[in-house]
Amino acid sequence: MRMQPARVLRFLGVRFVSSAVVLLGVLVVVFAIVQLVPGDPVRLALGTRYTPEAYEALRAASGLDRPLPEQFVGYVGGALTGDLGVSFRNGEPVTTTLLSRLPATISLALAGLAIALVIAVPAGIWSALREGRVSDAIVRTASQFGVSIPDFWLGMLLISLFSVTLGLLPASGYTAITDDPAEWARRVALPALTVGLVAGAIMTRYIRAAVLDVASAGFVRTAVSKGLPRRVVTFRHIVRNALVPVLTIAGIQLATILGGVIVVEVVFAWPGLGRLVYDAVAARDYPLIQGAVLLIAVMFLLVNLLVDVLYAVIDPRIRVS
Repeated sequence: MRMQPARVLRFLGVRFVSSAVVLLGVLVVVFAIVQLVPGDPVRLALGTRYTPEAYEALRAASGLDRPLPEQFVGYVGGALTGDLGVSFRNGEPVTTTLLSRLPATISLALAGLAIALVIAVPAGIWSALREGRVSDAIVRTASQFGVSIPDFWLGMLLISLFSVTLGLLPASGYTAITDDPAEWARRVALPALTVGLVAGAIMTRYIRAAVLDVASAGFVRTAVSKGLPRRVVTFRHIVRNALVPVLTIAGIQLATILGGVIVVEVVFAWPGLGRLVYDAVAARDYPLIQGAVLLIAVMFLLVNLLVDVLYAVIDPRIRVS
């Protein structure tokens, strides 16, 4: 069943409006939390360079000398035009700083998600189709171990094995994929493997549950009773219909990786958004924290919007309304 263009446009319009409402809520919450944090960010930013004149000048330049309602209106207005203020630490525009770190995080997230899918899709399907057998128990145990293991510990373990002991891969550093794809692959391998193994373990459990749920559905029993080959029943009826929940968890994992690989980026000295947020929090660089959280929220909304659109593409029974 093909979706009508008008209904698709209406669906996208509704999703954009709801995303804008969520984004406004994020702006309010982030602004309020930053205001409630104890301490004077201007005094902290100046450090040993503090003088009364420099203090007042920086407060005026950052807008912190204005009333809170006026600060919020100015912040929202600036965010809508791409002006997120100036970083306290380096004096550069926040938007420029965030955009300079975005390619590193996106490349790491996509590489990690690819590894997770390569692990989780076959393992989850294999485990579900052999429910109760030894192979199923092995996959479930391995996925439980992967879910339980802290990513910083896994990262340090991989560094110890592949960098220190074997000397095969670098433990830190970043090269843009556009500059040298081979060097980028060498440097992204360990952090992506760290992210991918943990995310793959989580996704394996969801995929196994999704396949088991579809395998017990009535239309699958009907297909079996008709004498269809097992291969056809598995891939045409079970796996295809299990793709929707798989897409859901893949989207959630991608959004999580984009905004939550702080520890991994710190361990591997990866110059992405996660490490930027870590440094900004340590320095109480409020404009940078606000901008980073806002950018991460936007990426979450875009990924969720993409997943919603793909739902209807994969499964025509899902109507846009």
